[in-house]
Amino acid sequence: MGLFIAGIVVGFALLTWSANKFVEGASATAKHLGMPTLLIGIIIVGFGTSAPEMVVSAMAAMEGNPSIALGNALGSNIVNIGLILALTAVISPISVQSRIVRKEFPLLIAIVLLFGGMLANLHLSLAEGIVLLLGFFSLIAWSIYTAKHTRDKALREEIVEELSSTHMPFKPAIFWLIVGLVLLVLSSRIIVWGSVGVATLLGVSDLIIGLTIIALGTSLPELAASIIAARKNEHDLALGNIIGSNMFNILAVVGIALCIDPVANVSPEILYRDWTVMGVMTLLLLIMVYAPKGEEGVLSRTNGALLMVIYTVYTIYLGWIALSA
Repeated sequence: MGLFIAGIVVGFALLTWSANKFVEGASATAKHLGMPTLLIGIIIVGFGTSAPEMVVSAMAAMEGNPSIALGNALGSNIVNIGLILALTAVISPISVQSRIVRKEFPLLIAIVLLFGGMLANLHLSLAEGIVLLLGFFSLIAWSIYTAKHTRDKALREEIVEELSSTHMPFKPAIFWLIVGLVLLVLSSRIIVWGSVGVATLLGVSDLIIGLTIIALGTSLPELAASIIAARKNEHDLALGNIIGSNMFNILAVVGIALCIDPVANVSPEILYRDWTVMGVMTLLLLIMVYAPKGEEGVLSRTNGALLMVIYTVYTIYLGWIALSA
């Protein structure tokens, strides 16, 4: 047991570090190859915060543990709203000003509903995985178009300034791109191995492990990014980071996992418990930050605390199920 737990802890530490190095290397490489800075911010940095979920879920699917992949995606979305965004709001209330953020919310709701429709028959096929990945690439294209045409110049300048401030020679950039990617895969393999080992010894389902331990660990990049953004009063970036990550998790994380290993028999709990909690929290967040056109929406400390309470109750319930198994 101790070896499995140590593997999980070391795996998450290595995963977080390697994801950061991968993003740094990929960003610098893209700059050297002439890719516009704005697109680097949207595509590579966007991939970076969801890279842990993507790689861990892909490894889980490759090793025949699709429940870990699904639990990781749904659990990460719940963690993003109920813990990360909620904690960020408690630290500093989040103002919603950007037109981009307000446009992305309905899209996130649509993606959540689409995934719910796919889960309705308790079967997830290869075709549905392909649909999700097509949706993911469409989202990337839409993000690029929106960023180029948005009136929110402050947001564009922030992305460009953030990436332009870092300089890395070409050879080190390639080195960290490759090393970061290799360590991402290796650390993900260690995490899946340790998680399956713990689940087996404790008699806990892979789904519960994916929804809790793995979801929390793979969400660490979002936690760091959101808290830093809130402290710098970049509220739109804090909220936009979570919205984008949640869309990525459903479209890319689940899509990749299904293309590797479709799920013939989905546990009913995934639809009736986990997807429902994710959907309710997403809708509740939209209601909390909604404001009439021309006015600011705010995710207050009180609302942040409420989201944290919901997340805590949900996690305690999962823990109770695990102990009762």
